[in-house]
Amino acid sequence: MPTTEVRSDIAGKVWKIEAAVGDSLAAEDTILVLESMKMEIPVAAPVGGRLLEIQVAEDDVVGEGDVVAVLES
Repeated sequence: MPTTEVRSDIAGKVWKIEAAVGDSLAAEDTILVLESMKMEIPVAAPVGGRLLEIQVAEDDVVGEGDVVAVLES
């Protein structure tokens, strides 16, 4: 099955991971929440599918465009 990389739209710190590997997600379901400049920004699944990988951990710092998760769609 095809995979989809989920990328961060902004640079920030991983505040909370809300989904687990193996979860079935619908498009726009929140995978994790980033904190940047005291704002919480959700990172959502761009398509529906099963979460294959989460490539970050809570408190990690990510850059804009970094891959944070992989979905099987």
